[in-house]
Amino acid sequence: MPIPTLDHTDREILHHLQQDGRLTNAELAERVHLSPSPCLRRVRHLESEGIIRSYATLLDPRKVGLPISVFVNVSLRSQGREAIQDFEAHIQTCPEVMECYLMTGTSDYLLRVVVPDLDAYEVFLSSKLTTIGAVANIQSSFSLKQVVYRTELPIPQ
Repeated sequence: MPIPTLDHTDREILHHLQQDGRLTNAELAERVHLSPSPCLRRVRHLESEGIIRSYATLLDPRKVGLPISVFVNVSLRSQGREAIQDFEAHIQTCPEVMECYLMTGTSDYLLRVVVPDLDAYEVFLSSKLTTIGAVANIQSSFSLKQVVYRTELPIPQ
């Protein structure tokens, strides 16, 4: 897939929207030194090209009762298409799974799971993750402290 060409103004728009997705078009236009109409056209173009996928609100996990982050390495019994499709279909139904990546290396998948406490994680493991037939091995690592968390992509110049 070809990477779209982004000029300086597009990068500025993306920077400001990644910092604050609630900016009004007028505020955004002022920050990127455009009038509102051309600014809105650029934003709509970035949306239609799929560069801007969606807009979201970031929550503080602790303040909504989800202070535990667990990074889970999952190995499958087989790396065949059916096993992968089965695992991915099941894992997409688990609201605790915030991220899931197909990996290279010693495990097949890396998950980031959020839960309110250790009991909830045990329930997640026993009632959801271990019930997926393709799963052979699970290794869990509990986050002690979040050192860096970014949502803004470092768009290349």
